[in-house]
Amino acid sequence: MILNTNAKNTWCIGCGNFAILNAIKAVINELVAEGLPVENIVLVSGIGCHAKIVDYIDVNSFYSLHGRVIPPATGIKIANPHLKVIGHSGDGDAYGEGIEHLIFAAKRNIDITVIVHNNRVYGLTTGQYTPTSPEGYKGRSTPYGTKEMPMNPLEIMLASGATFIGRGTSGAMESLKKIIKEAIAHKGFSIVDVLQTCVTYYNMYDYYDKRVYELKDHDPYNYDQAIGKIREWDYNKDAKIPIGVFYKRESPVFEESFKPSGAEGRDRSNGIKKILAESV
Repeated sequence: MILNTNAKNTWCIGCGNFAILNAIKAVINELVAEGLPVENIVLVSGIGCHAKIVDYIDVNSFYSLHGRVIPPATGIKIANPHLKVIGHSGDGDAYGEGIEHLIFAAKRNIDITVIVHNNRVYGLTTGQYTPTSPEGYKGRSTPYGTKEMPMNPLEIMLASGATFIGRGTSGAMESLKKIIKEAIAHKGFSIVDVLQTCVTYYNMYDYYDKRVYELKDHDPYNYDQAIGKIREWDYNKDAKIPIGVFYKRESPVFEESFKPSGAEGRDRSNGIKKILAESV
């Protein structure tokens, strides 16, 4: 299935977003080939370079406000639990403005997937530091270097109750596709932090090439192993960077705690038709 749109792609040449775009399109094609109706897939984005991804994929989508990917994604899922809702967010969007929404989505275990395009800089607004920029990062707002330590978002997600936590990179496409597909298939809240590179304001290709490795012999159902691997690299120290699925567990999902209104639930289609007929 060709999922291209007529929208002109305005990402910089070499941007890590291209790898995420190609990965999610490949995963959508696989899911559709396996029987998932394409109309049952909904993408939601925030504000930032990452957000343009919904312009470039021909499926149902919703452009939200800055840091507000989770609220509409949650509402869409509760309104129609049959939909596969996939949120795309930037590191500033998800871990800065939207962190409280992210924490509560993990806490509730709403069955949505969040893919964070983590280039560790505000690229669209020309290079300010974000919650995952390393200490000493020099950008537009911190010309002498930031004095803050970065957060480890995956450790926060684990503490908040997320039932699926993974990390990929834009430099390992096959691995990235596998992690994203597994996250979407997971029943419950899933998050994939994707280390991608902003070639214009924070080029980390060489840094990641020397440090990234894929998890092997790792049991994602083992909490202690998960926390150990999540802490191996804290987004600041010069350590090896594991990618893969760190943690997953089964737990009741939030949307199933809502009972349908009425004995057989609301008849949405006839209700909408009735409203339209009365309005014409």
